[in-house]
Amino acid sequence: MADPLDPVGAFMPGPRITLPGAGSGPLAGLSFGLKDLFDVAGHVSTFGNPDWARTHPPAAITAPCVRMLTEAGATMVGKTVTVELAAGLTGENLWYGMPINPAAPDRVPGGSSSGSAAGLAAGLFDFALGSDTAGSVRIPASYCGLYGIRPTWGAVNSCGVLPLGPSFDTVGWFAREASLLRRVGDVLLPPDPPRSLGPLLKVEEAWMNADPAVAAALIPPLERLEAAFGRALQVEVAIEGLSAFFDAFRACNNEENLAALGAWVASVKPKLSPAVQARFDQAPHQPAAKTAWARHLRATAGARIRSLLGGGAVLVFPTSPLIAPKRDVGPEEVQHVRERTIGVTSISGFSGAPEVTLPAARVDGAPVGLSLLSAPGTDRALLALAERAAEVLGLP
Repeated sequence: MADPLDPVGAFMPGPRITLPGAGSGPLAGLSFGLKDLFDVAGHVSTFGNPDWARTHPPAAITAPCVRMLTEAGATMVGKTVTVELAAGLTGENLWYGMPINPAAPDRVPGGSSSGSAAGLAAGLFDFALGSDTAGSVRIPASYCGLYGIRPTWGAVNSCGVLPLGPSFDTVGWFAREASLLRRVGDVLLPPDPPRSLGPLLKVEEAWMNADPAVAAALIPPLERLEAAFGRALQVEVAIEGLSAFFDAFRACNNEENLAALGAWVASVKPKLSPAVQARFDQAPHQPAAKTAWARHLRATAGARIRSLLGGGAVLVFPTSPLIAPKRDVGPEEVQHVRERTIGVTSISGFSGAPEVTLPAARVDGAPVGLSLLSAPGTDRALLALAERAAEVLGLP
């Protein structure tokens, strides 16, 4: 039977874990959901898997980024469902269920921060904390019609956050309003040097990679931004091809997944979903030459992207090439979505740059996001730009 207090299945089953906020502060009176891979003292983080929960003790200390939010006045009202080991973009979890996407109930909510996005879209809390390795904040935000940010890699303290791919993992967050996305950033982010951002750079291959209906829906918002901020210049950032970006990301991530979690998988032999099990079965057999190629491509592409952004330029492109797939989508279609999506999300992953997605349009009734990406270390300036962009587009 559905929980009337959680009609979309966003929260983890069982007693609700909560943390009170301070009586005052910049986020006083606000509530947030917390992806179940952030430590809360006295409680076990399940990491989306019962065997992980069974084989790990309660956390001794609450993750610093969570404490920063409660010290700023926000109340944590529950832990939210995550895809198993944070390894997936659809939002599926065999053990705890896939939350309903309130913006498109017949479609997936996206992952791996599925419960955070679905619960926020359902109005169960004011903002939500998630993690983003390969798109785990940006894609659920796009699918559920939310604002989301993947900050500069390392900008937000990730101690007490369970790892998947440590050199890609970031602490991100969602909001229903651009202003609140910025206010949360004011608490979590280090100061930026004062600077203005511009011009806009239209990432040609990301627009070409998008489904024609998605691209067509996002062109009018882009044109309104151009009217406000100047004509977007067309650039290429993935000269090797987005499919090569996907292959390189997957190879780099395989290596890091194995280093971060391989020992536990080998010793405990946990029950894993077929897709996650396949990842850990294949990773040890990845050829060394492929790993070396992937590391080189990542370094080369990252340097190229950062050089484009050094003067304050902002990349603009569809957050996801596709609307959220239907909930009954098969594994072959999931793989197709994954390949097309991660080719684009790895632009931020390779460069370490911050990316904000705005709920800019709809296709067949389902939301699609438009991303703005700026140079590493310009997170606050990017959030301010996103707030101005939301005003231009007439968004919340």
